Amino acid sequence: MQKGQIRVQTENIFPIIKKFLYSEHDIFLRELIANAVDATQKLKTYASSGEATGELGELRIDVLLDKEAKTITISDRGIGMTAEEVDKYINQVAFSSAEEFLEKYKGQNEANIIGHFGLGFYSGFMVSEKVTLETLSYKAGSESVIWSCDGSPEFTLVPSEKKERGTSITLHVNAESEEFLDAFKIKNILEKFCKFLPVPIFFEDKQINVTEPAWIKKPAELEKKDYEEFYKSLYPFNETPLFWIHLNVDYPFTLTGILYFPKIKQSYEIQKDKIQLYSNQVFVTDEVKDIVPEFLMLLQGVIDSPDIPLNVSRSYLQGDPNVRKINNHITKKVADKLDEIFRNERQAFEEKWESLGLFVKYGMMTDEKFREKADRFHIMQDAVSGQFYTLEEYRTAADTLQKNKDGKIVILYATDQVQQDSYIKSATDRGYKVVKMDTLVDASFIGQIESKWDNVQFTRVDADITDNLIDKQEDSKSVLSEKEEEKLKELFEYKADNVTVQVEIKGLSTDAPPVIATRPEFMRRMKDMAAMSGPMGSFYASMPDEVTLTVNGNHAIFSEILKEKSEDKQKRQVQNLADLALLSQGMLKGSQLTTFITRSIALMQDK
Repeated sequence: MQKGQIRVQTENIFPIIKKFLYSEHDIFLRELIANAVDATQKLKTYASSGEATGELGELRIDVLLDKEAKTITISDRGIGMTAEEVDKYINQVAFSSAEEFLEKYKGQNEANIIGHFGLGFYSGFMVSEKVTLETLSYKAGSESVIWSCDGSPEFTLVPSEKKERGTSITLHVNAESEEFLDAFKIKNILEKFCKFLPVPIFFEDKQINVTEPAWIKKPAELEKKDYEEFYKSLYPFNETPLFWIHLNVDYPFTLTGILYFPKIKQSYEIQKDKIQLYSNQVFVTDEVKDIVPEFLMLLQGVIDSPDIPLNVSRSYLQGDPNVRKINNHITKKVADKLDEIFRNERQAFEEKWESLGLFVKYGMMTDEKFREKADRFHIMQDAVSGQFYTLEEYRTAADTLQKNKDGKIVILYATDQVQQDSYIKSATDRGYKVVKMDTLVDASFIGQIESKWDNVQFTRVDADITDNLIDKQEDSKSVLSEKEEEKLKELFEYKADNVTVQVEIKGLSTDAPPVIATRPEFMRRMKDMAAMSGPMGSFYASMPDEVTLTVNGNHAIFSEILKEKSEDKQKRQVQNLADLALLSQGMLKGSQLTTFITRSIALMQDK
């Protein structure tokens, strides 16, 4: 029998391990099973090279729970260890010195401690009052041994009666961790962290993992149904994805995985953190913001790379050049895939734009390299015909009619087709092309992309009267005399809460509405963005709204109003016309709306 002390230079190393090694204690099961997988995989490698001889037998890992004895046992049939190897790998904790460890990480959180030392085995002490390890090496002539430690630096190492090759680790669960004696909890932990490990894992006589998940196979080996079935295993309640990208890189870094574009019909359905990160098929985390570009956090699926540096708990990424390379590679692969679908299956691409548009626009705003490629396949849908245009196609369609004085193409857009229907009709009657920009990100998208696209200006279809949308027509004259115009301006004096109103009289076509309410493009755009977070949004949200009431002096109704002898009735008629215009902009609410309704009824009753 051998007795001794684990070779560390402080008495309190195990309390430190229990407190700081992992932020989540259920990680212990993943770490111990990952070690068992490593031992099994090494045996396969040794057998293929001839270093290990004899029958391998069934290579599997078993997790056994004994609630009465308060133990959890993880058994493998891998390479095992000799007594000398136990002394080397178990008794010599991988610290240069405990004092150096404590000094270096004093006051820092567990995220900074993890990843510098090989402490996976010791995670078992977080939930145990005692850990025993029984093992028999694959090497010929080896004798089995049992190592035992109660969480102090003292251990025992004695011969055992174990006859089968491999290692069994038994955790004697402490009183604070008895939650892990629940079979349902153990099963959930195994399914979370070990669902795709390459060695069969059994719990309660059932295999809980798939050893060859779709992403480790070559794309040529998979069919459409294989990708869809794998997606369903990851997200059982989701609709079939739009399409997917199979990642398979072995130089200059190793990266495999499958990324899916889910269906997103409404902006509020967006949920991030749906991509799962694996390292050699061991689940690490679903927080992958350092590896995957922010705009692609809307994707789903898995990525697996042993080249991504991780801490011991495998929950935090450390800075490393490979992370940036992988990030760039994923961006390129996504852009290339979208471009390929657009070129080869444009109709299908357009049909999926409702969901795809969110990814594309978000990417164009946040990633310059992606934007440069996306300019080719970003599309805008006509608000009336439903036709789709790329930027260049819109330029061509609008080249004759929609150039302003500066030579810029004016892209007219609508954010609410129902509310802005009359404005859209007025614009399309003139031959203008109006596109839909009605998603959550469009207000920000327009502001950012306008500065990046050459000779392009976005203008909402209700930002001005139709005559002025493309170019100011300052010389438009009405049939009214100067005196009549002055009288109308007096009648149109309009006061509203938190709204600055300006009145102008122009000579529009006789079939144009009598009064048109418009809001300056810049201020309205800022108001739209005020719904987004940020100090500038709050600033613009607090500012009074601005609206211009353009009075059509050529409309016949004003001749009738000016003939009216009752000035009170004139004012009520004019106020109603103004309110109708504001109503079309969604700016008539509360008490003002009530007053408008009451006034309208009264006017109808006038004789």
